[in-house]
Amino acid sequence: MALFGKGISRICAVAAAPTAAEMARQVRQALRETPTVELRLDWLRNDAERLRFLAWLKKNRARNITFLATCRRRLGGGRFPGNIRAQLHWLGRAREAGCSWCDLEVETLREIPDGSLQGYAIPRRMLLSIHDFKRTPPLNPILNRYLSGAAELIKIAATAGSIADGVRLLAAAKRSKKVVAVSMGEAGLPARILALRSGSALTYAPVAEATAPGQVSLWDMKHLYRAHRLTRRTAVYGVIGNPIGHSLSPLMHNKGFSARRIDAVYLPFLVNDLHDFLKAVPELGVRGFSVTLPHKQGILKFLKECEQLAESIGAVNTVMVRPDGSLYGCNTDYVGVLRALEKKLHLPCSRVLIFGAGGSARAAAFALARAGAAVAICARREKPAHELALAVGGEVIPRRALRGEFFDAILNATPVGMHPHERISPLEPRELNCRIVMDLIYRPQRTELLKRAAQKGIITVSGVDMFLAQGIAQWEMWTAKRAPETVMRRAVKSALNAESESGNNKPGRLP
Repeated sequence: MALFGKGISRICAVAAAPTAAEMARQVRQALRETPTVELRLDWLRNDAERLRFLAWLKKNRARNITFLATCRRRLGGGRFPGNIRAQLHWLGRAREAGCSWCDLEVETLREIPDGSLQGYAIPRRMLLSIHDFKRTPPLNPILNRYLSGAAELIKIAATAGSIADGVRLLAAAKRSKKVVAVSMGEAGLPARILALRSGSALTYAPVAEATAPGQVSLWDMKHLYRAHRLTRRTAVYGVIGNPIGHSLSPLMHNKGFSARRIDAVYLPFLVNDLHDFLKAVPELGVRGFSVTLPHKQGILKFLKECEQLAESIGAVNTVMVRPDGSLYGCNTDYVGVLRALEKKLHLPCSRVLIFGAGGSARAAAFALARAGAAVAICARREKPAHELALAVGGEVIPRRALRGEFFDAILNATPVGMHPHERISPLEPRELNCRIVMDLIYRPQRTELLKRAAQKGIITVSGVDMFLAQGIAQWEMWTAKRAPETVMRRAVKSALNAESESGNNKPGRLP
């Protein structure tokens, strides 16, 4: 039996704050989501705040709640400025306040004479934590050395430089029920979410501010990714790219899975090297994935089969993993462009300028050309622009000529205008001679380009419409079910509206 029971109790909320009042508030918030809470005493700004908080905890402790006290010294990656004696003192006070577990870093254990904690009145159940903030080290020597020790649990928290590093940590969790596997950093995020599925005794999620690189918030861990419900039968999907951290694809797809009660999860994979990710596909149980920059064209050489249209476009944004492990690629950006634009414009015989010549631009060009539009390409790089224009029977328009041209629509397929450069527009107002302007960027919803177009009285189309259309097409392709479009659309729109209101625009481009 797992030491922390099953299900939600294995998600450990992390309460970390500078004051006792804020720490208490976080604990109350955490207990609405899980009965297991780590208390980062080292985050409290001084001993007086530690005393106040532990007094509150002792007065308000309840049954069936598991508190794990941590007072990590700076040597071990924490914030506590004191020595070992002071650290153990506060862990002892935490025991008096009702903490049944404590987290003791390996650096402290090594400095204690004989490595023995006998005589110290710390919480009786101990988790020994081993951190490496630079890399994921060889794990077998660590396991061989500490698994047979006195600690009930061994936590290995290591920074993942690749997907493969995260897979190695998951393998450690499968080896022993005593292991808590924590993959740090953005590349380690999928392994962090899948840790419980692989047998990790716990996974950590902060109530507020992250206490380690790559943490997923408590709300997202429980409600978006449903980490406590994932099993080896759960189908894994995801999006691969770089950058990837602020993609709204996980929100859109996971909300769809929840609405249709499908046992599946969608994860963000930071991928620098396609070989690294593809080697992990069988181990992680990946059934399909979205592809974004910079891999939409590079993924083609790894496919066993490719939809004819995607092959013609020369870019893939959707991959299905077949039962034999082979990959089938297709392109739903094509669908997204058509659905977004045909609501505003009669495409046959229209004239459309595409600004850019990358993977998304290619999908847009083929979609519009096949719909009967006359396509023009304008791009910084001349060779790709000419190649794309030739492929769709279109023309190349040099940038200097835009002021004298008129189009039914202009479509921006470059990343210019994304955060943190959201005040930049790829085109000047005098170059926007058209009836409609569409931007494939969806974060922010109203890019500087769209603002400039609106000021001239031009109809604008946000990249959100294309993002939703291509994502819904992916979802239906993978599940063979009708997507809950209203749910998925509402989730994405709500997230973007909340960002706009707070002024916290994040980078966002398809998918």
